Amino acid sequence: MNTEKLTLPGLSDDENATLNRLLDELNARQPRNILRASYYDGKRAIKQVGTVIPPQYYNLGLVLGWSAKAVDGLARRCNHDRMVWADGDLGSLGMDELAEANNLKTELNGAILASLQHGPAFLINTEGDASIGEPSSLIHVKDALNATGDWNPRTRRLDNLLSIIARDDKGNVTAFALYLPNMTISAEKDSSGWQIDRAEHSWGVPAEVFPYKPLPRRPFGASRISRPIMSLHDQGLRTVIRMEGHMDVYSFPQLWLMGADGALFKNADGSQKAAWQMMLGRIFGVPDNEDPNATHQRADIKQIDAASPEPHLAHLNALAKQFAREASLPDTSVAITDMANPTSAEAYDASQHELIAEAEGATDDWTPALRRSVVRGLAIQNGLTEVPRDWRTITPKWRNPRFISSAAQADAGQKLIASVPWLAETEVGLEKLGLTEQEIKRAMADRRRNAGRQALRDITARAQATQTPDQAPVQVSDDDADVSA
Repeated sequence: MNTEKLTLPGLSDDENATLNRLLDELNARQPRNILRASYYDGKRAIKQVGTVIPPQYYNLGLVLGWSAKAVDGLARRCNHDRMVWADGDLGSLGMDELAEANNLKTELNGAILASLQHGPAFLINTEGDASIGEPSSLIHVKDALNATGDWNPRTRRLDNLLSIIARDDKGNVTAFALYLPNMTISAEKDSSGWQIDRAEHSWGVPAEVFPYKPLPRRPFGASRISRPIMSLHDQGLRTVIRMEGHMDVYSFPQLWLMGADGALFKNADGSQKAAWQMMLGRIFGVPDNEDPNATHQRADIKQIDAASPEPHLAHLNALAKQFAREASLPDTSVAITDMANPTSAEAYDASQHELIAEAEGATDDWTPALRRSVVRGLAIQNGLTEVPRDWRTITPKWRNPRFISSAAQADAGQKLIASVPWLAETEVGLEKLGLTEQEIKRAMADRRRNAGRQALRDITARAQATQTPDQAPVQVSDDDADVSA
């Protein structure tokens, strides 16, 4: 673990103390965070299985993707659809520009994965530098390997945040940003030493914790790769290694040649044949023993059937199902046998009810941080120094974690609209019918254009009905009425 201490001449004693305390906290948690990242990335080295397994099997690079499946299976159920504002028009605030400039959906997917792996991720707002082509408002994502801060349980906000930007080959920090109330300190180390830059602002600490399963005693949340998950992952990998050894040794029938000459198992130069040559080779003829006093003058063969790998497969399958229960996954995600296809869409949905509940709970926990970060980003983009009160109703809309067929969603939407007919004239009604955001925008734009064309036709018809005989008729094409609101 890195125990470096930083004392920067451009920082006050309190600022240096805060910097080093947060750096110590980050380094103290680094081993466990790296461990969980190694499980997710499939780089976890297995411990010794036992004395009966040859050491060569530990160098085969055998891995399992169970931990990644636990994270990705939930992450793919947590999809941010868009931001919505019941009291206004987000387009007028530049929401599309903010999302496009920051690649917001991709960044948010990364924040979700980081949160599920480590417990917290962090959303950070900064002003962009237009001189180097940056957007006016930036939203950054940091994981727990590179950021930490102090949580204030009364304000439910961060009192500060340390974000590591760069490290050298030895893991020492060479660039960081320290976010303090209404002050951001950026530091970078070059050949001449540390270069410090201070930026004052009015946003307090412009960062939000993006936690998975936060608790009062653990406000930064907990990793989905829990200790039971890691233990079952290790057990499964040990079983795979045992099964690999079994296939190399016990899958061949054991043959006993009684009275055979040992020369049959030697090479031409007299050296002993390798085990695989004897096991994979074929002996078609064994000569009689010329010694008349031999116990067995003619070789006799005895065979013991190969051992079945079924016990290993059954154990692996049992561990897979136990892992699925722990991760709230359906058996079909990890188990290898004893699976039955769902008989209907309802049965499929029922098989994943625990995962769906996990997804709904996770998005509820992430919503406040995402809302505050996006609203702050919009305010910065619009040149404001604080968030207007009427923007507080801006909130994220998450996609339904259930996989609902288009036909089922359309049917449910039609029943809803039949009960509340005026919904058919709104974007909410089209959304309930299963249309995507792009389809809704296109449908509403087409509706406005058609309404404009019809209005122009009505005006033209009235004008023609009231014109005098010596007036020329008015000709209007649909292209003249191609207007949009």
